[in-house]
This record gives sequence, structure tokens and C-alpha cells, in this order.
Amino acid sequence: MDYQQLTAEQIAALVENVLDQAVDDVVPIVQLGHPALRQRALTYTGQLSPELLDRLFTVMRATMYAAPGVGLAAVQIGIPLALAVLEDQYELTEEAATVREREPLEYVEFINPRYTAQGSAQAAFYEGCLSFAGFQGVVSRAVTVKAAYQNREGEKIQRDFRGWQARIVQHEIDHLAGCVYIDKAETRSLISQQEAERYPGFDVEQARTLLGF
Repeated sequence: MDYQQLTAEQIAALVENVLDQAVDDVVPIVQLGHPALRQRALTYTGQLSPELLDRLFTVMRATMYAAPGVGLAAVQIGIPLALAVLEDQYELTEEAATVREREPLEYVEFINPRYTAQGSAQAAFYEGCLSFAGFQGVVSRAVTVKAAYQNREGEKIQRDFRGWQARIVQHEIDHLAGCVYIDKAETRSLISQQEAERYPGFDVEQARTLLGF
């Protein structure tokens, strides 16, 4: 399906069809191979009624929680619109939080987001994806980014994110460009969930030595 050719009515019908599958506001997350993950998401221009948009965000949020995950783009439930939800309230050890620069991220909704790196600093860590279940890979990403997006009222917002928050922002906005983290990962770093115990805390340096990347 060429999502770029869809009319507003067809997009609304597609959203209704996805939401009809919801059980307790949770819908299936599509996996690699689904075309929505490999096409640029459509700019949101009001294709959905306010009620349908509200319902969509409710389902996206519930699906993210149920996964569980810290972010979900609309394309991950098969909807080709430039929308995403993010939240990271998971507890970590103080050491892990310090190493990752991981601070809690309160729930936020992105409409038509983009990001730009601030400075040249990069950090490499393991990350995974709800649409590539069961695997993790090392990705180098900008330490600090500026995100520009809209809220439901159409207000334009710019906000700086750093550390793990910046990683989540980049990961989800990449989805809306048809990019999955494996496209940017050190492919030799890829590990399955069954093998993850070899790398406590997803130790990147240990993995580099043992896997040769």
C-alpha cells in the first residue's frame, strides 16, 4: 500500500479499523516487514476528528504501557501519520541512571515532530524496539537534541532533550521517517533476548570485545 496516496477519509477509516481491534485500549504492534515502518509518515493536517485523534492517542499510550515501552510512533500500530507518544518513568539503579544520563520523562505527545542534534557529542548504548521484538543493538546517537513539534491545539513547541530522553526522542522520530534503529546500529552488536544475560546491564564495552564491533 502506498500510504502517500491515501485521502483524509481513507486515513480516518484506517485508524477506525485499527482502533476496532483494541482490547482494553491495547492494539497489536506491527513488526519489521510491515510497510508502515518503511515509509515516511504523512504530515498530520487534521485528517482525524478531534474525537478520533483523542481516541488514537489514548490507544497509543495504553499500547506503549502494555508493551511495556518508553515510546510508540503511530506507524508502529500501522497508522502512517506523524504522531508519537513518549514517557519514561521506569526505575533504574543509580549507577545505571548515571551512566545513561537517564532522567524521568513525563508523558508527551508529538505531532509532526523533527529533531536536530545540538553539538557533536555522541553516546553509544544498546537499545531495542517494540517493532523488532526480542533483539537489542548498539546505536550511537546525539547526546543532546532540539525537538520541534506541535501539540493537539496546533501550538508549535521547541524543547531540548538530553541523555536517554534524547535517545528516545531520536528513536521515535526516526520511525516517522521510515527508519528503524537497526538501520543505524552496529550490526555485529545485535543480541537476542536469550543471549542478553551475557552482557549484564547491556555492557557495551564487554560486547565490543566479545562480538568484535
